[in-house]
Amino acid sequence: MAEASILFSIGEAADLLGVSIPTLRMYEREGLILPLRKASRHRLFSEADLERIRCLRETINEKKVSIAGIKRLLALIPCWNIKNCPSDERNICPAFLNHETPCWTVATKSCRCSSMECRLCPVYRDVANCDELKHTIIHATIAGDPYARTH
Repeated sequence: MAEASILFSIGEAADLLGVSIPTLRMYEREGLILPLRKASRHRLFSEADLERIRCLRETINEKKVSIAGIKRLLALIPCWNIKNCPSDERNICPAFLNHETPCWTVATKSCRCSSMECRLCPVYRDVANCDELKHTIIHATIAGDPYARTH
């Protein structure tokens, strides 16, 4: 499935965001962003990628959260709730068992995730900005928990 947005080269994205190209590469290496790759392996950034990076920059620079802290927060996104994984699959899923990095950085994917490109997965795709991230976590934890609604 192709993204329906304008795509920017890494240099264009860096210019638009006011960051260096090595910074964008580092965010990718750390698993914070998943830019598209052309067949030539050149990175392409969508508007959603730029918004995600703006959120990262705000969190790092204004909220003073480290990259390790951001990775830990992203690891708390309950992907198993978002993807409606059955408990038997969830309990052996490396993303469920890992508490250090986001699910899209886990090398071994569960059956439910193995055929999907992480970039297109709602767990990654739907948290492009800080407000969406908070809403996603709330919806998948509190709102998705019947016990939380009754107590």
